[in-house]
Amino acid sequence: MRIMNVEGRLALLTKNGLEDVATLSGGRFDPDVQAVYESWDDFRDWAESHAGGDPDAHIPSPATIGSPTPQPRQVFAIGLNYRDHAREANLAIPEEPPVFTKFLSSLTGPFEDLVLPTENVDWEIELVAVIGRRAEQVRVEDGWSYIAGLSIGQDYSERVVQRVGPVPQFSLGKSFPGFGPIGPWLVTPDEFADPDDLGLECTINGDSVQQGRTSSMIFSVPELVARLSAVTPLLPGDVLFTGTPAGVGAARRPRRFLKPGETVRSAIDGLGFMSQTCVASR
Repeated sequence: MRIMNVEGRLALLTKNGLEDVATLSGGRFDPDVQAVYESWDDFRDWAESHAGGDPDAHIPSPATIGSPTPQPRQVFAIGLNYRDHAREANLAIPEEPPVFTKFLSSLTGPFEDLVLPTENVDWEIELVAVIGRRAEQVRVEDGWSYIAGLSIGQDYSERVVQRVGPVPQFSLGKSFPGFGPIGPWLVTPDEFADPDDLGLECTINGDSVQQGRTSSMIFSVPELVARLSAVTPLLPGDVLFTGTPAGVGAARRPRRFLKPGETVRSAIDGLGFMSQTCVASR
């Protein structure tokens, strides 16, 4: 099953194309995209009898597509969750997932321009998981049952702000406006042969800068759900950025950061792609 935020309204992919959920359900479900996660199990049961269709044949204008979770209450982001990324950063493989947040004002849709506030903005393609029901003290083996769906994310980062002393400011450096695009689809885990093994790639102006597979994550999606929910409840609609593979600009020699006019394209198997065109700050 696939849902999308089209002009701020919840849409479901059916055999007839993208259909407005409020209209198709006769008002049973609210058009507000974020609201669907509060009744996700009920919505999923209803939607499964309507879902279907070819996602490549039913993409609306990019300008109309918003984030499939535009107003989550909590955003969790995981650092160093791929061994190759930890190695390129010259850091130890973590025994516990490093956790930070991206402030809500940084979240945006998948095709909006990226305003570069400085000359130190880096890219990080990430698998995004969205919580479908309240999760507390979840066992690893039950983790997937708490996931509403998966999407593509970019954890854009201003590296100077991120690392300013005396302690790093990860959340601040990763939360400029537009630094958290998500989309275009939210896809339920049952759509994948193996949701723990998805290929992902980031390109800049067509040149590949990151490639990896989510099976290489140190902490899988179910394990992240278990570890986070052991500390704090995960709420319906919450967002989890799961980490990035090697290939970020700050680890290159010489360092490579984004420039106005460049286009960043991020793709994950079964989830489609997103892209941002970089523009200079006014």
